[in-house]
Amino acid sequence: MERKTILEFLGDDWIRTGDLIRSSLDSDIELLNWTNGYILEHAGKQLRPMLSLLMARACGTGTLTGDTVRYAAAVELLHNATLLHDDVADGSKTRRGVPTVASILDPTHSVLLGDYWLVKAVGLVLDADDNVMEVVRLFADTLTRLAEGEMFQLQKASSGDTSEEDYLRIIGDKTGSLFETACLSAAISVGASAGIRQVAREYARNLGLAFQIKDDILDYDGGDIGKPAGVDVRERKITLPLLGALRRADDALQAEIREKVRQVGEHPGFAEDVIEFVRDYGGTAYAQERLLEFSQHAKDSLAPLPDTPAKDYLVALATFTEERKR
Repeated sequence: MERKTILEFLGDDWIRTGDLIRSSLDSDIELLNWTNGYILEHAGKQLRPMLSLLMARACGTGTLTGDTVRYAAAVELLHNATLLHDDVADGSKTRRGVPTVASILDPTHSVLLGDYWLVKAVGLVLDADDNVMEVVRLFADTLTRLAEGEMFQLQKASSGDTSEEDYLRIIGDKTGSLFETACLSAAISVGASAGIRQVAREYARNLGLAFQIKDDILDYDGGDIGKPAGVDVRERKITLPLLGALRRADDALQAEIREKVRQVGEHPGFAEDVIEFVRDYGGTAYAQERLLEFSQHAKDSLAPLPDTPAKDYLVALATFTEERKR
């Protein structure tokens, strides 16, 4: 699946969404405009607004509303706001292969810019014509989940006792919540029924989990995701590839590996030990199996929707998530 093909299918709706993102960020402050432009220049796949527009077409009659475009743009603004904050929390020097705002300027600028993008996202939602409060609550719930997911991950990094259930909760909050907001707000924008809205939520939840699991696999297996391998371990994050390997280890080895993750800050060499353990014990293979399960659930959840090109592209995005290298 080529991104270009989807964007051609979305046509003017994609152009309108991009224009709205850029215009909503306009400022008479030169530094702010330059920094916003830098982020937009390295915007990545922009998967979330793409999902919004595809889901709206799959759930509706094919004609998108102004609210659809507003919500798609708002989700992308919110996503980038969280990344600007995450780069400070994680001390990240690069993202998508280029220096972060926090490293070019400083962490304070990155936090302030994240706040700016967040406020602009809220403003777009408040400008909607219909169902404003319902979507405001949806975005508010997403912000709550994003914060809770980050705090829970920090808690588990300290204790070193992350379980698979914990991991799925963390990525469901930190990644899945934005996918759900993208798809559910899109369904709301075209007046979809309660049943169809649930389809949108279920698809997005499973796709979000699959997408993040793939990122976590790439952190061990390589690929081009704009960051060096082993970042998660060095940040004391126990992700699914490591959990998969731990399933095959005895209790003593499990305890040893978990302790190395906990102490990796004081002993950086432990990171290579953990990476080697994941490779030796088939951790990424286990994670790939789970990824395929969630991806298939995402595809299956679309069954109630009519057969349309938009639905086909949603299925293709799930397949792309299984196979992507970055």
